Amino acid sequence: MLKLYAMFLTLIFLVELVAAIVGFVFRHEIKNNFQSNYKMALRQYNATGDYRSAVVDKIQKTLHCCGVTNYTDWKDTDYYLGKGFPKSCCKIEDCSPQKDTDKVNTEGCFVKVIAIIESEMGVVAGISFGVACFQLIGIFLAYCLSRAITNNQYEIV
Repeated sequence: MLKLYAMFLTLIFLVELVAAIVGFVFRHEIKNNFQSNYKMALRQYNATGDYRSAVVDKIQKTLHCCGVTNYTDWKDTDYYLGKGFPKSCCKIEDCSPQKDTDKVNTEGCFVKVIAIIESEMGVVAGISFGVACFQLIGIFLAYCLSRAITNNQYEIV
């Protein structure tokens, strides 16, 4: 059973290692994919409670930004043509910006999201390294205990 535990732990460790390598190799594609999906969410934005719209609002309120690259990204959307900027673009609480560019944040959200992700990469890498170390220690100790039990099996009488 200990050998089986160690094998499963090794398998999980290898899957995590492959996932980390793939994430590192394809990090630029992940950024491009995020940017294209964010642009699509802006084009399909509506204030009726769609989950994509809620995410766009949450990002814009939290990071104090508007649009993907800047606030002008909203001008290409159907929502802007009908109602103007969403309330989540406002510089201050409880405003209705409509099409007034003075009341909205001018900076885009993509740059801010990427900056936050890159600033937190050290923490993620540190935690991942710590988990990997504990897994390796667990694998080593499971094999050692299994070997000790196997070697002492014939001495017990």
